[in-house]
Amino acid sequence: MMNPVYEEGKAFNKTNYQENPLPKGEYENCTFTNCDFSNSDLSDTKFIDCSFTGCNLSLAKLTNTALREVAFKDCKMLGLHFGKCIELGFAVSFENCNLGQSSFYRVKLKKTRLIKSQLHEVDFAECDLTGATFDQCDLLQALFENTMLEKSDFRTSFNFSIDPSNNRMKKARFSLSGLPGLLSKYDIEIED
Repeated sequence: MMNPVYEEGKAFNKTNYQENPLPKGEYENCTFTNCDFSNSDLSDTKFIDCSFTGCNLSLAKLTNTALREVAFKDCKMLGLHFGKCIELGFAVSFENCNLGQSSFYRVKLKKTRLIKSQLHEVDFAECDLTGATFDQCDLLQALFENTMLEKSDFRTSFNFSIDPSNNRMKKARFSLSGLPGLLSKYDIEIED
């Protein structure tokens, strides 16, 4: 077995990791730009203070993957299971990403920032989203169940359906236009 690599401060550009898998190891302060990680195995790899821009990570395996202070921007990230990542130090942010059908089941996402991202059918069940910010996110058919949403901010997001009776929502923030998404289970019509 090969020794795990350690890379620090390195820039990776336009690399296809489907064909040549990223060597397992630790990546610190690295940038990944326009790389293709789709269907690749990122298990047992640590990313610390890294950024991914314009990358495709769809269906990548994240078993025992460490994501510590990792920023994703303009990335395609369909069908990822973040619940398989190492819990210790898990901290991510997303800007203009497509996370459709990904799962954050039981993941601690306190104060996470999700900006202008498409979150269709994302599973946030049993997540801790305390103080999280959903800024201009599309939450069509995203699942919130037994989710901790205290002090989270949904004021500029849309298409969500959140049942206040089975989520903890104290001091969560919503705009008036978001009210239908909180009352959808009652099948009532709200008009301006």
